[in-house]
Amino acid sequence: MSTNEVSPDREKHVSVLSSQVREGAASAVMQGSGETYLSAFALLLHATPFQIGLLAAVPPLVGTAAQLLSVKLLDRVQARKPLILTGAVGQAFAWFPLFTLPMLLPSHAAPLLLTGVMIYVAMGHFTVPAWNSLITDMVHADRRGVYFAGRARVVAVTSFVALAIAGLILQTSGSWTEPAWGFGAIFLAAAVARLVSIKYLSRLPEITIPEGSKKDSGVREFLRARRSVMFRRFLLFSGSFHMAVMMAGPFFVVYLLRDLHLTYLQYGIWLAAPVLGQLMSLQEWGRIADTFGNKKVLVITGFLIPILPVLYLLGSNWLFLVGINFLSGLVWPGFSLSLGNYVFDAVHPDDRAKGVALYHTVNALGAGGGAMIGSWLATIVPAYFEVFGLVLSLTSNLPILFSLSGVLRLIVSITLLNTFRERRRVTAISHRHLLVELPLIKPITGVLIARRRRARATIPTVIDCPKTVE
Repeated sequence: MSTNEVSPDREKHVSVLSSQVREGAASAVMQGSGETYLSAFALLLHATPFQIGLLAAVPPLVGTAAQLLSVKLLDRVQARKPLILTGAVGQAFAWFPLFTLPMLLPSHAAPLLLTGVMIYVAMGHFTVPAWNSLITDMVHADRRGVYFAGRARVVAVTSFVALAIAGLILQTSGSWTEPAWGFGAIFLAAAVARLVSIKYLSRLPEITIPEGSKKDSGVREFLRARRSVMFRRFLLFSGSFHMAVMMAGPFFVVYLLRDLHLTYLQYGIWLAAPVLGQLMSLQEWGRIADTFGNKKVLVITGFLIPILPVLYLLGSNWLFLVGINFLSGLVWPGFSLSLGNYVFDAVHPDDRAKGVALYHTVNALGAGGGAMIGSWLATIVPAYFEVFGLVLSLTSNLPILFSLSGVLRLIVSITLLNTFRERRRVTAISHRHLLVELPLIKPITGVLIARRRRARATIPTVIDCPKTVE
């Protein structure tokens, strides 16, 4: 075979990986048109801030139980594809009771919605360990950042479009006799999109699980093993950071829709702003993580993210808030991408399904605890603060809650980021020089350097000629 020819096996392998990018796009429609607006639907059903907190905290905990069950089943059946398809089909059909039951029994709308979301999240999480284990077996370790960043970029584009269309539908449905049918339309679109994603999931090959993993003794033994020391430290950081984030996370929708009275269209644009930021930064984050390591990216982003929620103290103008969320879209993709990819680097291939399940379990526990703490703080934090004797009143007490979340994120980064290290061989670079490589900064510095070089080239060079000997 000539060097220009591609083997059938490699061509099939590339085709499968491409199909999973399209699967990500279909799943993004489900998330953008449905999942993102679940809290807004809860508010329409007159859910309280505490119930909004429960909606953010409880389903992920149920989802992690589903992941652990999936890992247990995977150890027994030794086949990943059936688990993936079972969870995906269940998640697609979960959209129907999620919407219809609260509408049929409005006096119990909030608990019924919570139950429906728990089923939806559980079925989605059921697929996670098997899918991650299978897809990482297909992607080389030094290409994961680029591949998953490329996939995430397609997801971001599709999610952006889905968010915008769903926002327009909800804005239009506000004038209908029954505005809730706008949510019914976007949830139906979410269910159909998930069914489309199943078509691409069915193209995954069933790669034989390595023999070593069949003799593995379980999750507890994996965590106790000496080889998991660094992974345990990473889990402590990840879970603590998620707790700090979710102190504020569920309450942005309350602040924007209830306190600032934004329209669904304005809220949809606010939601879409970080997606645009992702489009501009994801590919570069993937390159940086592959070249310089996931840990380096976690350090940089782990100190930038705490700044974002504090900015909500500076104003409540809608465009200003959209700008803050756009900035979050530039920074968060690097953090999320490297956080997930570090799991693949830190655990042995035989342990990947367990590692992914534990990672999501710890994150869910942290997020659930954070949401409950946030729900409590939202009832006691005042709507003003005092600086040097000057009392500043705010529209709501929630920006103060957001700021407390930012402070806790910073504390977590300062205390826990240095407890674990990079697990791959990567190109060494200082944090100062890495700043120049960051998305948007590198193109700007490149332009400035090019201009400086052109300016120098246009300056005539003065040559000192030797004096003539008389």
